[in-house]
Amino acid sequence: MINSVMRTLPQEAPGSKDLLKKALEQAADNQSGNLRWLDGDVPLWVEQILGIASLLGIGILILLATRMLRLLVIRPLIKRTSNKWDDVFVDQAFFQWISYMPPTLICSAIVELMPGLHPSLDSAKPIDLWVHQVLTAITTLTGMLAIGALVDACHELWRLNSKNRGRSIKGYISLIKIFVYVIGTVAAVALLFGRDPSGVLIGLGTFTAVLLLVFKDTILSVVASITLSQNDMIRLGDWVEMPGAADGDVVDIALHTVKIQNFDRTISTIPTMQFVDKPFKNWRNMSDGPGRRIKRSLFLDSASVRFLTDEEVERIGRIGLLQSYIEGKQRELTESNQGADAATAPLDVRRLTNIGTFRAYVLAWLKQHPHIHQGLTLLVRQLPPGPQGLPLEIYAFTKTTAWGAYEDVQGDLFDFLLAAIHDFDLRLFQGPTGDDLRSIAGRGGDGA
Repeated sequence: MINSVMRTLPQEAPGSKDLLKKALEQAADNQSGNLRWLDGDVPLWVEQILGIASLLGIGILILLATRMLRLLVIRPLIKRTSNKWDDVFVDQAFFQWISYMPPTLICSAIVELMPGLHPSLDSAKPIDLWVHQVLTAITTLTGMLAIGALVDACHELWRLNSKNRGRSIKGYISLIKIFVYVIGTVAAVALLFGRDPSGVLIGLGTFTAVLLLVFKDTILSVVASITLSQNDMIRLGDWVEMPGAADGDVVDIALHTVKIQNFDRTISTIPTMQFVDKPFKNWRNMSDGPGRRIKRSLFLDSASVRFLTDEEVERIGRIGLLQSYIEGKQRELTESNQGADAATAPLDVRRLTNIGTFRAYVLAWLKQHPHIHQGLTLLVRQLPPGPQGLPLEIYAFTKTTAWGAYEDVQGDLFDFLLAAIHDFDLRLFQGPTGDDLRSIAGRGGDGA
């Protein structure tokens, strides 16, 4: 600055120029001394380090203050309200990301007031610029994350509305968040290096077209990995079943592939994209849930279904689990058949059947079974008859989800039912074996 002023003076007065130069240098030194906090004997770089440390300390104090304000004031106030919508913003961490913005904004505004960081000092200009760029980039990132949390909160409010429960906008929400995160990340990087974000975005658009052609598979794998992570579709240790490809535990999730250890100890390596493009079954919710489902049928011979006689009703009524059922049914049938007499056709009189009584017995037995979960769905139902007989389906949940223990419970349950079915004069349906055919042939030969 002094040299530029000296070049504008006339050349005829060299002595006066020297005097003026000294005066200007003295004035600059005085001005510099007024901008410094410490004694002039202390090097300026020491004062600048002190200024950066002071700025960092102020930022930490403001961060702690906003955190205490959020945890001790805002959060309790919101939790005490009867509204649910404000709780959603707390649960989605919207206020958390907002609380990270005041420290960077305030620090960016007071950089020039810190020791040795006034922009009038030549050596402080690059430091001041660098500090502003870093703080602006951090503010942009926290603002981006706050917008993402706001979008998630709006999605949750949409989902909580009873009118919208049948419609899903999760795909649109994911698209909006990807757009926000891409724009925010690019802008933060551009601001960090002192570049215009708009110019970087325009250049990125042109560069992306080339990247899509050269790194198509990698980009698709990245998108698939983000989708799997964002939607929590698979985790390490999950039991995953993909038809025709794998059935076992996830042991590794990489960018391009997912490794699954099958139950026969083999390893299946599946491209990450297939978990997005193709259907698969994740058993995690079953493993983490309160019980595991039993869905199996007893196939009964339809020819063995019949009405119970009075003697059989009396005998079955002595079974402890069926006493209340038989008593209730007898009262109901007595009231229903009040107008019947000896001349009434048998089919005009309501009677108990062996299959209906057996179904009631199975349901009562399952309700008192110590290993069957009573808080989940419990059904014993008839399915439509077919070529394999009349299916009587057991639909229940065990209290354990461990595979071995589950199979033990299921095995013991059907062992008992297969044996108990004969007490109701029912027969299981079974196709004829070789011995059956030979027996029929033998009887036919004897008859001849």
